Formats: sequence, structure tokens, C-alpha cells
Amino acid sequence: MRELLQEPLLVSAPVNVRYLTGFESTNAAILVEPERVRLFTDFRYAERAREVEGVEFEETKRYLYSDLAERLSERVAFEADALTYANYEFLREGGVELVPRRSLVESLRAVKQSEELEAIRRATEVTNQAYERLAEEQFAGRTEKELAWRMEQLFHDLGADALAFPVDVAAGPTAASPHAVPGDRVVEESDLVLVDAGAMLEGYCSDCTRTFAVGEVSDSLRDVYEIVRRAEQAGLEAIRPGVSGRDADVAARAVIEDAGYGENFGHGLGHGVGLLVHEAPVLRLESEDVLAAGNVVTVEPGIYLSGVGGIRIEDLVVVTDDGCEVLTSFPKELVSVG
Repeated sequence: MRELLQEPLLVSAPVNVRYLTGFESTNAAILVEPERVRLFTDFRYAERAREVEGVEFEETKRYLYSDLAERLSERVAFEADALTYANYEFLREGGVELVPRRSLVESLRAVKQSEELEAIRRATEVTNQAYERLAEEQFAGRTEKELAWRMEQLFHDLGADALAFPVDVAAGPTAASPHAVPGDRVVEESDLVLVDAGAMLEGYCSDCTRTFAVGEVSDSLRDVYEIVRRAEQAGLEAIRPGVSGRDADVAARAVIEDAGYGENFGHGLGHGVGLLVHEAPVLRLESEDVLAAGNVVTVEPGIYLSGVGGIRIEDLVVVTDDGCEVLTSFPKELVSVG
């Protein structure tokens, strides 16, 4: 971190505080300086903060930034995407010269260390098992909400610490929205059901989407499913160090566009996963990110048909020296459920 700095950096995003120090709090900040790191938090978290190795702990008032204005040096960099305008004004009025910086900690977080990869693998294995168990259950006659709650129960039964994000179950026309909210719609025969879910273990996330067929579905939907499956495979084959997020997206998108469904794939191919379920790097047309070994990203093309349904297939992968390692193991052929 110090090698990236031009001036001391005030880190205020909770996820970045945790990444750099291991300390979790809703009211903390750290100042990374050339020769030291100072950790600031109030009385409620002081006992744990004193146990953090490698930092100098300073207890503050409950309103952190009222103290920081008096403790910081005259010129300090800050996380432009994390510091609120109100806190920015408080520090500035206290005489601190503030220099905006972006993506310094995030650039470090994007390349996972071995222990981070191991945590993500364990979270993904829980997710793989949850999908296997869900596929054995009855879908027809249950609501989207019921199935979402059941998936959440499976995660807890399998040892997840928490959900990486709220489970998304979308049946039939509901799935035409890529980020649908599970509702009271009852799953029916011949529906496609999209399930997007992930577990969290030791603070690290997993992410997986599969689309299920309830009984027999139309040949036209099976054809669209096969287009998405081929696009997802093209995306996987494009993942390797040195490839831009844009080019990875284009590789998968070309399959969907060639099949005549380009306008039905309106989101990016994927995103980084780690302490957050959405982080750097990103795989989409406007991305300037370049993949590197140690990145963990999703590959998740989809086709969404208004009034009919949606199909998305998503794997979680680690970028390796010569390609990628697919962590998700649940089958990608169209699985039929009852």
C-alpha cells in the first residue's frame, strides 16, 4: 500500500479498513503513512482495536471525524468513492488539505492472496452443495419467496456464515428482469426458474446463477438456453491474464448477438468477487480493467425476454497464469426439476 502513496492516505471504506488491518467496525478509519499505520475508532470498538497488530490505535470520540480534523497532518489523500461530502467538509474546515484518490486499496484487493482464494473456494463449495440439494426439491407449486427462503436455509445448514447477497429466485416472466425480487408468484409447469445465490465464509463471497426447467419447457426456450450456454463457454475461454474486461465481454456477447438476441443481453459479462460480491475488476464493454492472475471474477451472460422469462448461467472463476480455474461445479446443461 505504501508503495502506491504520494501522501498519507485516509482509508474510510469499512471493507478497505478490514482488508488492510483485519479490523471490522462501522465507525473506523486508518491513516497509512510512510512509517506507520494509525487506526481510529471510538470506545465501543476500542477493546478489539487494541488487539490489532501492526497499527497504532487512537481512541476517538463517537463522531470520528470531529477528532480526525485535529489529528491529521495538513495534506492527506482520501478515498474519493468512500468519504461522504459531510465528512469531507468537516475535515476541510478543520484545516486539512484533502487530495482525492481512487482505487488504491481496490487495486490490491483485486489480486487475491492464497488464503483469500482458499476462503472463496470454501464459500463456493457450500454454494455448489446448496444448488445440488435445491435441484432435488419440488419447484412446482411453491412461490419464488418460498424457494428463496429454502435456498437460504440450505446455506445455513451447510455451514455458511451468511449470505453473500439476498437470494434471487425468478420464475417465468419474473426472470425477464435480471435483478428480479422474489415474490408470491407460484412456480408452474413449463416455467424456467432463474436462481442467483452465493454464500459468505470468513468474510469472502461466492456467486452462482443457474436456470432450471420445471418439467418440460418449449423447444424455443431450450434453444435460447443453449445460446446462453455457448456464450458462457466463450466467455470462460477468453479469461486469461492480459485480456481486458471489455474483450472478455465481447467474446461472450458475440455469440448472443450472432444469434439475434444482442438487445436482450443488457448487462456486463461479469465482475470481481471477494470481500464484496461486486468489486474490481469488471467485465463489460466500457471496462478499462486488464485481467491478472489472482483475480476472481464471474462469467454470467444472459438473455431476457419480456413477458416470457430470462436465462442466465454464471460461474465463478480464478484467473490463472494460463487461463482460468472454474470454481463452480453444478452442471450447466439445462436441469429439469419437478
